[in-house]
Amino acid sequence: MSIPRRVFGNTGLEVTILGLGAVQVGNARVSEKEAERFLNGVLDAGVNLIDTARGYGLSEERIGKYISHRRGEFVLSTKVGYDVEGYQDWSKGIVTAGIERALRLLRTDVLDIVHLHSCDLDVLQAGDVIAELDKARQAGKIRVAAYSGENEALDYAIDCGGFQSLQFSVNICDQRAIDNALVKATQKGLGVIAKRPVANVFWRYAERPRGDYAEEYWLRAQAMKIDPGDLPWQEFALRFAAFTPGVHTSIVGTSSLEHFTENLAILSKGPLPEAEYRRVRQLFKEHDQGWVGQV
Repeated sequence: MSIPRRVFGNTGLEVTILGLGAVQVGNARVSEKEAERFLNGVLDAGVNLIDTARGYGLSEERIGKYISHRRGEFVLSTKVGYDVEGYQDWSKGIVTAGIERALRLLRTDVLDIVHLHSCDLDVLQAGDVIAELDKARQAGKIRVAAYSGENEALDYAIDCGGFQSLQFSVNICDQRAIDNALVKATQKGLGVIAKRPVANVFWRYAERPRGDYAEEYWLRAQAMKIDPGDLPWQEFALRFAAFTPGVHTSIVGTSSLEHFTENLAILSKGPLPEAEYRRVRQLFKEHDQGWVGQV
């Protein structure tokens, strides 16, 4: 299966329209053998974006261990800013320390995309962490300085000029960014990674999943009275997010190669029909209760 690629803003990179969100790969309940098979299988399928983070358990370590020998085949994205021993979270020094740690664990000489991982607006406004990220870019340790986050902090990240790419939520229940952040990012030539494209799979639950990751989207879906029509939920949601204009790639998290390849097959069908896409956009606008992007 040939997977379409998109030019990733003005970064000089190209990315497949589906990427791997490698959080589940970092789960200790996934065996080393399973992680090795899965990561190599994702690359064998033709996907070229792998997105990980400092906070994703064993993810960085396993990516380095099992596919660093195939480094030339994929765009490597990670996130920094917290949880490095000896450094205060969101201090200037922790950005550099996090990059050095990621380089070591991922067994690479350069990180393609490095995000500041959902830090608050005041941290961005102070400027130290942005400057430190840019120093790493100028030193050749990273290629693209990026921000992963939502709402006011995301708006600032776009406007400040310190980043070349972004990661934020885009899905059928999280459309706030589509009419503002996504438009501005496109105008500025920034790369865009859509996270949570399948809305945390809220449709798994017949009743409100209190305290679950999917709860907020479940509530929004109830308010919107959204339905997928004749399509399976997964296909309906993924085609909406992945083909929203301005999105370059969407990352789906799983540790099942079967599930991942099913998502690739879904995207081979292309975007939702235009009328259906507009229907989903209108449902959000009609029932919006001040819903903000989910960090």
